[in-house]
Amino acid sequence: MAVIHEILITDRMREVAHKKAKEMGTLRNSISNGDGNVIGFLGEIAAWSIIGGNLANTYDYDIVLKDGRTVDVKSKRAKVRPLPHYECSVAAYNIKQMCDFYCFVRVTNEYDKAWVLGMIEKERFYKLSNYVPKGSIDGDNNFEIKDNCYNLKIQELSDAEYVAKCTF
Repeated sequence: MAVIHEILITDRMREVAHKKAKEMGTLRNSISNGDGNVIGFLGEIAAWSIIGGNLANTYDYDIVLKDGRTVDVKSKRAKVRPLPHYECSVAAYNIKQMCDFYCFVRVTNEYDKAWVLGMIEKERFYKLSNYVPKGSIDGDNNFEIKDNCYNLKIQELSDAEYVAKCTF
């Protein structure tokens, strides 16, 4: 089971995330019409602070670990500290990304805290996850699913720091 790492977001982290989000603009298929870009970049910075490597920011992955494995960071907004039964999601249109791992992160709406929830090999994620169609209602929080996606509970992830340091 994943160890959830809490990261306090600094002014400098927010500065960098806002700058990168502005440079990026709105991505095609953006569920939030670009509003989530700051959350995404804060998630990448938070994940990088735990797993190391080099920030890459490509379509396929966001971080390259020291041994060359690639990680795509998936970030969501959060109002509260995530619990192990909460779910992590990958949008169905993203399944072709060429990465080795997914790392899941939650960032508060106030941009003051992030939680690095854990990592999982991309292939394992799809073996364990559940397909959830657009328009479905999440039973835990009554959130309407905005796009087709694959969901997996946080408790199914591995500790991101441990995975990043291991070579297989």
